[in-house]
Amino acid sequence: MLAAVCTLGCKKITDINNSPNNPPIESATPQVLFPSGVVSTAGRLGGELDIIGGIWSQYWTQSPIANQFKTIDAYNLQRQDFNGSYNELFSGALADYQLAITKAKAAKQNHFYLMSTVMKAFTYEILVDLYDKVPYTEAFQGATKLNPKFDDGFTIYKGLIAEIDAALATDYLTNAFIGDDSKTDLLFGGNMVRWRQFANTLKLKMYLRMVNTHAADAEAGVKALYAAHADFLDNDAVLAIFKDATDQRNPIFSYTVFNLGGNDLRASATFVSWLTVNGDPRTVKYFGTAAPVAMDQGYNTATQAEHPAYYAATAPAFAATDPVYFISKAESHFLQAEAGLRYGVTDAESEFNKGVTAAFAQYDLTAPTTGVYVYPKSADLQTNLRAIIYQKWASYPNSHTLEGFFDQERTGYPENSPVYSLDDDYIPGQWVYSKSGVTAGRFPKRLVYPDSERSRNSNTPPEVPITQPVWWGLPNK
Repeated sequence: MLAAVCTLGCKKITDINNSPNNPPIESATPQVLFPSGVVSTAGRLGGELDIIGGIWSQYWTQSPIANQFKTIDAYNLQRQDFNGSYNELFSGALADYQLAITKAKAAKQNHFYLMSTVMKAFTYEILVDLYDKVPYTEAFQGATKLNPKFDDGFTIYKGLIAEIDAALATDYLTNAFIGDDSKTDLLFGGNMVRWRQFANTLKLKMYLRMVNTHAADAEAGVKALYAAHADFLDNDAVLAIFKDATDQRNPIFSYTVFNLGGNDLRASATFVSWLTVNGDPRTVKYFGTAAPVAMDQGYNTATQAEHPAYYAATAPAFAATDPVYFISKAESHFLQAEAGLRYGVTDAESEFNKGVTAAFAQYDLTAPTTGVYVYPKSADLQTNLRAIIYQKWASYPNSHTLEGFFDQERTGYPENSPVYSLDDDYIPGQWVYSKSGVTAGRFPKRLVYPDSERSRNSNTPPEVPITQPVWWGLPNK
């Protein structure tokens, strides 16, 4: 199954021609389309986008002996950057999910309908959170809509939540899988209860994204979930199919280690300083050593004479068999902790503790029970929120680095430091403006639309600076 799925994911199914041995896309079944889409999503989320998430969340920075990721570290992205991820997620993953939904509904295969709808929403959310506006209501209509309009992020979120609700309203638990069909569910092996939990957890995350700009919608949505006794993930939504073999390796390992012949990423002093000051045992899991040598964020122009330690800095520990996480068990509980904190719908402290425990158990470690790993129980909401978000941030390396970037953009945690990390007054863990940054002290908040979209779609919105927040973000400071 792995080899077949990787073949479909790496060579998009939309490239199949009309020969008898290669049937057209229209004849594909959900059993083929769904796993192809999942691998497509994972390939980008766990590869190229994992790199930008890791650098912009200040887990990693660019090695001074290479140039591979300097434009990311400098917040100097251009239209030619990330064409592949944008195109693959639309024409690969989302196209597969949409066709799978259409076919599953027609065949009354409600399990594939729900699974494909959840993955469509998950993948769309990534694009909306990175680009703000993307085609949605007029997308996937073929030649009838060659220039689909771009919808605003809030409209897309509402549409996706409605799609999830419609799929959840079906009898997806009845006659779910026949024969070997469960093998096509690469996340949960045919466990539809977990797909329901994934759907509810994704909805919770989307509602919490709205807190800054659509507070009433956020509160009503979260409270409705709990009033309906929604269940949430207590397991990882994870793709764990990778092997140390051709076309079957973990995406970021393939990109940074295998294909390049060496990892050009290095441990960031921002993250390492926080791990060190808190004695965090995950350090060895993240960097392969309990005492990583770190670089200050974006200081890749330093000469060896200026900063010799940078030239011996530690690379993050990636392996060919590492899984790609969509939502981890820890993230699910931290989301529930925030919901409890904001709206009183559940016990925030209990969910925080479950999140910390799960974050360490992910690496077969026992969670600490002192210091920053203890819920503050403060009368001040921001104090408690800060504790939740810092623990989420510390859990994301090797899981879902983009979420660290999104959380900071939404909540302001970790805080932006007023001084660089070489300053004596620097507070470990606070984000520093990249030493090589080109955006006049303003942090990145989004990606720019790629050339491929701008050249093909006349409705592509005017370009805005990458320092302008997306629709749910805090104002840049």
